[in-house]
Amino acid sequence: MKTKYKLFIPVAMIVLALGSCKDDYLDTQPTDRVANTAVFTTTTNAMAALNGIHRSLYVQYSRQEEGGEGAVHLNIDYMGEDIVNTVSTTAYGVHKWVTHRSATNLNNSFIYSFYYKIIANANAIIENIDNCSGPVADRNAIKGEALAYRAWAHFVLVQVFGKRYDAAGNNTQPGVPLAISTVIDATPGKPRSSVEDVYTQINKDIDASIAAFAAGATARPNKSHFNINVAKGIKARVALAQGKWAIAAQNALEARTGLTLMTNAEYLAGFNNYTNQEWMWGSRQQEDQTTYFYSYFAYMGTFNSTANRTVPKRMFSVLYNQIAATDVRKQLWDPTGNSTTFLAYNLPAGVVSNSTASYKQGKFRNAGLTSIGDVVNMRVAEMFLIEAESRARLGLAGNAAETIAAQDVLFTLAKNRNPSYVLTTNIGNALINEIMIQRRVELWGEGFRFFDLKRLDLSVDRTGGNHTVALSGVLSVPAGGPEWQWAIPQDEINSNPAIGPGGQNP
Repeated sequence: MKTKYKLFIPVAMIVLALGSCKDDYLDTQPTDRVANTAVFTTTTNAMAALNGIHRSLYVQYSRQEEGGEGAVHLNIDYMGEDIVNTVSTTAYGVHKWVTHRSATNLNNSFIYSFYYKIIANANAIIENIDNCSGPVADRNAIKGEALAYRAWAHFVLVQVFGKRYDAAGNNTQPGVPLAISTVIDATPGKPRSSVEDVYTQINKDIDASIAAFAAGATARPNKSHFNINVAKGIKARVALAQGKWAIAAQNALEARTGLTLMTNAEYLAGFNNYTNQEWMWGSRQQEDQTTYFYSYFAYMGTFNSTANRTVPKRMFSVLYNQIAATDVRKQLWDPTGNSTTFLAYNLPAGVVSNSTASYKQGKFRNAGLTSIGDVVNMRVAEMFLIEAESRARLGLAGNAAETIAAQDVLFTLAKNRNPSYVLTTNIGNALINEIMIQRRVELWGEGFRFFDLKRLDLSVDRTGGNHTVALSGVLSVPAGGPEWQWAIPQDEINSNPAIGPGGQNP
């Protein structure tokens, strides 16, 4: 990928476009354009550039299905087993494990360009923030956020387009191009760096982000912004994917320190408001900034859209049946599809309920009459789950103290969700299996399942429940095959000679 960039200010939003060798690839159409020097003069202006990245997480791109980070969450969970499709349609080809293997598929191009645009924005901030006038604490906060964005975006990209990180391997397999500079050099394009090199850069960036926050940073204005807790949460995610259990556990613990799990009443409130005490990072959307039919809630929530009326999202019945009857989370799905007291039917006046379906979800409900709702990107519960899983895996090596610690961490989370939960006596793989069930239930619909299956080298198993071949395309996908890597977009292959035809995933 040959890195070029233009700084845009369309209305109140700053967007930086990153391309390869063609002017129109991964580009945007601005309503105004300014020079870098006019933006990066003060920390106030640099914060405006940073806010452009925040807003890019939920704006619409080219198609209705391209609603920012929420759209990625949906694609990632469609590929697992825990969301069940309701109708057969080509729009859900990723659910059928078909379209993600096409280099010309628009979903592939969207995900690829979406994260590289974020990286390009972050690069411009990182390279210029030290020369901006303004308080040191402001510079530290802005730099910390930009570095976290660059780390996070590369992390998602390498999980989607590269082979899984193998903790026991040398990880020389192709990852994704590393974009860590706005400088345009004479060499056309950038090759795919190895998975190991990509993770090395990710860790370098997230460590620098944590250091910037630790040096003294202005408090973030709201939860659309990163802080040191979120940066450590990203560090924990990365370590989990690499199988670095001790690092994952420690950073997850530090990330959640001082933070609180939500109450049961908050759990049932609709997962649409980032002021929830448990949310660590989320995208805020104002009522007057509705994204109509392309928002996350237009596909997953209770908005009166075709995607909701005709395709209400359902839970895998096998997973639902493993939720205890006294667990508050059990109330978020309707197993019969016709309950008159189900949460998703108890909607504000003027909101039209979507169609009935067994195991229909009520976890995500729109915040108002339009399609808006805050999209959750990180929660305290995830940190408990990362710590519990990591300590349990350390316990497999014979460390009894880590096993006990994993049981205790799991207890805090599970007891919060289910007042009847008792401290587990499971150890070894039985404990890990219990933690993973908790993880699947807790993080349902939040964009984790495909990544979890891939990092653990597990197969997709949709058998034994309410999936059908007609609706889901496939009921099982063996682990480790080439289909676990999304195809690099053909436009990138054509435009970037450093990748070339031989750089495509097999």
